[in-house]
Amino acid sequence: MAPQLSRRAGWCLRAAAPGAGRGHGAGCELSCPSRGRIMRPDDANVAGNVHGGTILKMIEEAGAIISTRHCNSEAGEPCVAALARVERTDFLSPVCIGEVANVSAEITYTSRHSVEVQVNVMSENILTGAKKVTNKATLWYVPLSLKNVNKVLEVPPIQYARKEQEDEGKKRYEEQKLDRLETKQRNGDVIFPVINPEPHTVGYSQSSLIHLVGPSDCTLLGFVHGGVTMKLMDEVAGIVAARHCKTNIVTASVDAINFHEKIKKGSVITISGRMTFTSNKSMEIEVFVDADPFVDEPRERYRAVSAFFTYVSLSKDGKPLPVPQLLTETEDEKRRFEEGKGRYLQTKAKRQAQMQQAAQQ
Repeated sequence: MAPQLSRRAGWCLRAAAPGAGRGHGAGCELSCPSRGRIMRPDDANVAGNVHGGTILKMIEEAGAIISTRHCNSEAGEPCVAALARVERTDFLSPVCIGEVANVSAEITYTSRHSVEVQVNVMSENILTGAKKVTNKATLWYVPLSLKNVNKVLEVPPIQYARKEQEDEGKKRYEEQKLDRLETKQRNGDVIFPVINPEPHTVGYSQSSLIHLVGPSDCTLLGFVHGGVTMKLMDEVAGIVAARHCKTNIVTASVDAINFHEKIKKGSVITISGRMTFTSNKSMEIEVFVDADPFVDEPRERYRAVSAFFTYVSLSKDGKPLPVPQLLTETEDEKRRFEEGKGRYLQTKAKRQAQMQQAAQQ
């Protein structure tokens, strides 16, 4: 009998109530242990806003728990769910030091070899009781065998309340699969250092971070947690944005993050970021992760992860500031600027359409 669609993970103050979610069916409720996560000073920037990377890591942890539980809900080979992709994630409102972050997760679609998880983050001011939704994200996981890490197992199916839900999920699955393929094909770019770059150019703000992957970064299989990688990527993107603006900056959104290959314990990873586009009040930063595996299986450096982050510049009062225009110098920089502009306009049009639709309801 198929497990129910509403497999929710209450990753903080509460576990989800049975029967909640988009659909219903037979099967037991799967949820994470109830625990609180108070945001501490080391989670935040100098302005007291929690780093986007910290929130992304929490989102991934909730997704990994619920998808791993689901993939092991039927008799068979034990496995761990590995993060394959994160869809566009908007940071709707900042989380501040002292607030509690509540993360809930729900499985919304399964294909033969993948799980789609919807994750919501809500912040709570424990002094006043005020709550607000801060993030919504969609993540895709694949189950990897504990006995053979290169073996992808089948996912137990879920039961949908309506046929339309399954059809919509299948459409999302096909779209992300195509986008992952297109992204991987254009992943040959390398960032080279620039000597004496001019302010507000790509070379002036581009940044890199080198990290040795240790045991605490990894899953049971000895590969890096997706949340660890995303946190490092957000740190690099934030450095790029701060160098460009010289102001307080916060993560506004993250475009699709594609995990192309696993990163093994003992590898040295290089996280590189560069500015690709600026509008009047936002910056798009391309970030990718290259891995150099040195332990057990030496091989050539390879591109493991890629994504686009969007940042905004804020005043000391938390109000949006104009962003200095990015000065493009080479043909590649001009091409990437136009591509970024296209993504910006597409996102803006989609957001406006959603607002109009909400106003009509």
